[in-house]
Amino acid sequence: MPGPNTLIAAVALTLVLAIAGALLIDLPIESRHEILWRIRVPRVCLGLLAGAALAASGMAFQAMFRNALATPYTLGVSSGASLGAALYMRAAFRVEAAGIDGVSLAALGGAVVSTMLVYGLTRLSRAFSTATLLLAGVATSFSFTSLILLTQYTSDVTTSFRVGRWLMGGLEVVGFEPVWQVLPFAIVGLATVSVLGRELDLLVVGEDLAATRGVSVEQVKRLLFFAVSIMVGGVTAVCGPIGFVGLIVPHIGRRLVGGHHRFLAPFSVLGGAAFLVVCDTVARVAIAPVEVPVGSITALVGGPFFLTLLLWGRASRGFETS
Repeated sequence: MPGPNTLIAAVALTLVLAIAGALLIDLPIESRHEILWRIRVPRVCLGLLAGAALAASGMAFQAMFRNALATPYTLGVSSGASLGAALYMRAAFRVEAAGIDGVSLAALGGAVVSTMLVYGLTRLSRAFSTATLLLAGVATSFSFTSLILLTQYTSDVTTSFRVGRWLMGGLEVVGFEPVWQVLPFAIVGLATVSVLGRELDLLVVGEDLAATRGVSVEQVKRLLFFAVSIMVGGVTAVCGPIGFVGLIVPHIGRRLVGGHHRFLAPFSVLGGAAFLVVCDTVARVAIAPVEVPVGSITALVGGPFFLTLLLWGRASRGFETS
């Protein structure tokens, strides 16, 4: 069983390998320094932060829904952010605020609208039930996806291409501004998930048992819903939708360290960070000098992983916390 030191070493090694290429480029030292600190290091830092957030989000949603196939985008947050970005690209005006570009602002706004819409639909029922929350999220996601396709279809070729490229996700950044933009969202979400480890263990067993152990089930679910949705919305606004990280890493963690969230949470954070940076490195060098969107690489890995879960019969089973 890998311990924390092993995972930390893996993340550190991933970081070193990802940026080492900048020091080996046959360019003047000034250019190599610029590439390292303006492109490589910010990109790796963003990958570490986004991967940790997405993996922790998947872990939290899977426990909350007691569903092995729940992902950070189950509740339509990604679709809302994507619709916001698509509408902004379709519009003729351009906006920028506090150093944040308009696409990220529109995507974040779309994520907030999606989150509030799902919450409002869920509140129409008598209780904040997990089943209603899931159905509202799926319905919202399908609706927003249809609007994204309509936006693409009615756009010109250039805008349609921009929207399609953004929907693939990516970590192509210059400077540390995107890292600072994601950081507050990640801190809020990761802190909430870490503090609620015991509650997540009890929710996995069952809401009735959790209630008998003193857990305020509805309040915990509401807090998780908003904290995780905000974190996913912040990541998606900057990086675009990057799928399967929240599905793959928690499942690997459960097989290696078990289902207790005091072990699974740190594994998901560190494992997700390393996984996304590795995928981004592959995306950058696979068919160099052309860069493949990192979302394509995670999808290529996630598709077979998803099928493996189905064939092994693990996807429909509950979790064990022992």
